[in-house]
Amino acid sequence: MNTQSKNQLLKSNNALRTKCLVYTRVMGYYRPVESFNIGKKGEHKQRIQFSEGKCS
Repeated sequence: MNTQSKNQLLKSNNALRTKCLVYTRVMGYYRPVESFNIGKKGEHKQRIQFSEGKCS
């Protein structure tokens, strides 16, 4: 799918889109990233997602 058709698809379904809340675990409980201050949001963006692979 090219960029132009993706943009058309997004525009045509814009009314159906909803806001997605992202939660992260902080100090033993989950908090929405939206409520973080500017510095903490920056730290969150720099994090690398860990995915555990199979042992060989």
